[in-house]
Amino acid sequence: MERDNDAKRDSIETLKSDTHDALDEAKHRVLAGGEKVKRAVEGDQMPLGDRIASHVKETGHEFKAEVDKTKRDLRDKPV
Repeated sequence: MERDNDAKRDSIETLKSDTHDALDEAKHRVLAGGEKVKRAVEGDQMPLGDRIASHVKETGHEFKAEVDKTKRDLRDKPV
């Protein structure tokens, strides 16, 4: 009986964690896309330093999105 409760609790926790990570991944991908659009819209009018900073931010957001995706993949991987 206790094992059933543990299994249900584990599946609920996994679902909650997966949902949280999926939302975080989506948020980071949107922010990365926003940086890319920002550079595209401003183009050559954007100072070089700002373009570099924007590119670094985009890369950081993409990295964080991949981390969230990897956490979900590892959690869902059978033991």
